Parts: sequence; C-alpha cells; structure tokens
Amino acid sequence: MEEENKTLTTDFTLLGLFPNMKYVSILIYIIILIYLVAVIGNFILLLLIWMDLRLHTPMYFLLSQLSLIDLALISSTVPKMMVNFFSGRKDITIVACGTQMFFFFTLGGAECILLTLMAYDQYVAVCNPLRYAVIINHEICLQMVIVSWTGGILVSTVHTSYTMNLPICGSREIHHFFCEMPAIMKISCKDTSTYEVVVFVMGIAFIIIPFGFIMSSYTFIFLTVLHMKSPQGRNKALATCSSHLTVVSFYLGPCVYMYMTPGSSHSPDQEQAVSVFCTVLTPMLNPLIYSLRNKDVVGAFQKVLRKHPVSKWKT
Repeated sequence: MEEENKTLTTDFTLLGLFPNMKYVSILIYIIILIYLVAVIGNFILLLLIWMDLRLHTPMYFLLSQLSLIDLALISSTVPKMMVNFFSGRKDITIVACGTQMFFFFTLGGAECILLTLMAYDQYVAVCNPLRYAVIINHEICLQMVIVSWTGGILVSTVHTSYTMNLPICGSREIHHFFCEMPAIMKISCKDTSTYEVVVFVMGIAFIIIPFGFIMSSYTFIFLTVLHMKSPQGRNKALATCSSHLTVVSFYLGPCVYMYMTPGSSHSPDQEQAVSVFCTVLTPMLNPLIYSLRNKDVVGAFQKVLRKHPVSKWKT
C-alpha cells in the first residue's frame, strides 16, 4: 500500500488552460476547431507537395518538413488537454510528462533550425539562382532535415533530463495545460537560477543566432530583389520571402519571451497565452500563410479540384 501511494505521488496534476477563467469551455471548443483546421491544412499541404511534380523542389521539401513538425507539435499538447478537460481528470504520470516535454522541445528546436535553413534556401534561390541546383541538391536537403531533427533532439534531451529530475517538495500542481519546463521549474524546491542562465544561453544558440542568420539572409535577398528588372520575378520573390518572415516572427517572437526572460517576470496566465499562440495558433497559420500567398500551391490545389471535383465525391 505504501508503494502504491508513493507511485501516485510521483504523478503531476495539470491544472489546465486558464483554470480561473469563467467560460474556459468556449475557449476549449475554439482550440478544438483550430486543431482541426491545423491538421486538415497541414495534411492538405503535405498531400499537394507529394502529388504535384512542380512542387518536388528543395523549397517545398523543406516546407513539407515544417508541416510535419507543426502537425506533431500541435498534436503533442492539444489532444491531452482535450482528454483532461472532457474526462475531468487532470493527472499525468511522470513518464507521460517527460515524454510530452521531450517531444515538445524536439519539435520546437527542429523548427527553429529548419526555419533558418529555409531562409538560406531562399537566399540561394534569389541571390545565386544559376548555382541553386548545385548548392541546394537532394543530398543537401536531406542533410538539412537531419541537422534540424538532431539539433532538436539534443536540446530536448538536455532540458527534459534536467527538468524531470528536479525535486518537487510541495504541491505537484503544474499551472499549465501541458508539461512545460518553466511551469515545472516554478514548483521545484531547488534553486533553478543557474539553469535559467543555461536556458538563456541555449536561447541565444537556438533563437537569437538563427534569427540573426534569417535577417541577414533576407537583407541580401531584399537588396537583390531591388535590382530585379522583372516585376513578376520581384513579386514572386517578395511574396515567398514575406510568408517565411511572417512565420518566423510568429514562432521566434514568443520563444524569446518564454525562454529568454526571467521566469519570475511573467505570470502563469501569461505563459499559457504565449504557449497557446506558439503551439496552437502558429501550426494552424503556417499552411494558410504559405498557401494563400503562394501561386504554386494555389495552382496545385486548383489542379486537384479540377481532376477530382467536389461533385464527384458527393456522387
């Protein structure tokens, strides 16, 4: 009996999304809708890239990886949140908590690196188009993907192993809707100020430096675009690059707030709001941003509709 009680006390309690909010159920239903849109949107984008030969290029290969990451990222948090809300159970085992955190940081780290490499792809395509096929070949694309996932796994291993080994002396209630590192660090009875410095340094490596590379790439791209004689080429380059920059700002901006500012400077509700934006809204917006402003993707979608009209599906 003692062993059973000891096992139970190692579980955490997820207080859920904005536990003090009066009409949180409305927000939950909105998030469910957003989740469905994100899953459908990213799945359609993946399907179009796979089906249309015109999209079998390095840029769209990297974009397909971004869609995969977004699908996995939103699925690592929202389904558990929905299960807890509708079942009324708020507990999560330490193994499940560690697993959720590991996947969250792996996907987040991989996305940071991938967004940087996508900016480099755009830089070569615009600034060095004649050598693009040589520089960004199939082998290089695979290496980019491997580097992204490997970097994500490494940073995730460090953060997860440290956080899940923190001593919890008092309440095991996590003021969040998933196992997020800052929320767990707040309930630890150990002084985590030293590790906050480590998190800040890793934030420089995975957020600030990538953002610097991205902005440098787009500075050169912008200067090149200004000298383009073809209005069509200029508009296409600007549309693609502005889409990527929008995604970068949506993703890296909140990450700076979460991991590069002191944990004591923001409340649990503020952390949850930023997490919702990062893990729920961004995966939904990414396919919309890349699709609506990309003529190749829109053309591929129209091509599929012509081949398989909705009227056929009904019959």
